[in-house]
Amino acid sequence: MLKALYLNVFLCVLANIYKHKNSAVKAQEGASFSMDQNIYLAQFYGKSQNFTQIPRTWYSKYGVKRGLRNEDHTGVLVGLTRIADVVGYKRDGDNNKVNCDGILYYRGIDIRDLVKKEIYHGYLYEEACFLLLFGYLPNRKELASFCHILQNSYDLPDEFLEMNLLRLPGKNLMNKLQHALLTLYNYDPDPDNTDIYQTLRKGLNIMGKMPSIACYAYMSKVHYYERRSLIIHYPRKNYSAAQNILSLLRPDEKFTEQEAHLLDLLLFLHADHGGGTNSTFTNVVVASTDTDIYSAMASSIGALKGPRHGGANIKVSIMMHRIMEAIGPDGTEAQMRDVINKILNKQFQNQSGLVYGFGHAVYTLSDPRAEIMRHFCGKLAKEKGMEQEFEFYRRFESVAIKTLSELKGTNICSNVDYYSGFAYKMLGIPQDLFTPLFVVSRLVGWLAHNIENKLYDGRIIRPATKYVGDIVAFTPLEDR
Repeated sequence: MLKALYLNVFLCVLANIYKHKNSAVKAQEGASFSMDQNIYLAQFYGKSQNFTQIPRTWYSKYGVKRGLRNEDHTGVLVGLTRIADVVGYKRDGDNNKVNCDGILYYRGIDIRDLVKKEIYHGYLYEEACFLLLFGYLPNRKELASFCHILQNSYDLPDEFLEMNLLRLPGKNLMNKLQHALLTLYNYDPDPDNTDIYQTLRKGLNIMGKMPSIACYAYMSKVHYYERRSLIIHYPRKNYSAAQNILSLLRPDEKFTEQEAHLLDLLLFLHADHGGGTNSTFTNVVVASTDTDIYSAMASSIGALKGPRHGGANIKVSIMMHRIMEAIGPDGTEAQMRDVINKILNKQFQNQSGLVYGFGHAVYTLSDPRAEIMRHFCGKLAKEKGMEQEFEFYRRFESVAIKTLSELKGTNICSNVDYYSGFAYKMLGIPQDLFTPLFVVSRLVGWLAHNIENKLYDGRIIRPATKYVGDIVAFTPLEDR
């Protein structure tokens, strides 16, 4: 079996080498690897499989939780938090997992209660930021003061835009956000100070600047790589984060109250999702080494960039566009079921075998964020004249939940990614910015957990792994 694996790996790499042998890379002087060197690497890798294999059965044999997940797919407890709680199941008297409707709590308050306001004041995300950071809801004066602190952080350092964003456009916006964030370190007179109060101040400064950085990084990219006109607006200090993003992205800087409300809601719903999410846990792990906040935040962006964590709403948008093209906006329930079966059998489009926007690591019967998004997307769809497309999303959601639950023999619900891509589309926000805007909103969650861990844990996070390799006697080079 291992020899077969080695042969397959070797042949795949070899075929790839010869496929591109006439490419520009081959002609480049000083290229990192020649064709012969690539062949050697293929040989080394193939041979290594005889020495590096870890059978899947060994994890249960040694009691190791793969991916820090229990056998019932719940997460392994790695810490304590009072910031947010993600509820997707309960425990019965025998400690068995029991599915339930999903609830997301911000500091013990159901997010649905925060959304259900008689009067929308325009700063829902900022209010959630205050709550997540300080543990209580602000009064009107406290909220205004907090917003003022963030707004005073909107401006970028002198020449930062020109030197780091316009002159150095990035092909990938998430990588560019990391680069820009690490560059901010150089503008901080005391960047390595990890005192709790200084961490809070620096974190709020990053939060205030990131919407502009994300928008400018996008504008720079499409100007340089797609030859589009470069349009630069400056952030307005009387605007919320949501209002500024819409203003920065639009040539005329105009938007409706309903549009700003929906984007504010999107930022609010992505502000935090507990300490177990990969990017938040990454932040806490890195910050526990007492490194600077810029490095910790950059590491979280790296985690969020991965398609298993952030970016799912882009895949949903692409999938739904292709489905609508295939069966039309008036597609029947039977046609939808047929498409779902084709996707699962890898017979549709990208052959991933995944119906994006459905299922969640914690939520079982429902994702409260998806339910909120469905309601507010429906309202803006009327304003935008996109009711037919919204209705298609709603009908497909119903069919997919029923079909997937039947096929998998367990409850499957839609998740927040299902409607968020559609929401961004209605707002005219390009797909390239979907995941960067996730960063903009989640910064506060990363900061809150960073501070909480510093305050109440304070130890470097240092888990263990079990060595399962052989003990081998050293062989001198001439005898190998």
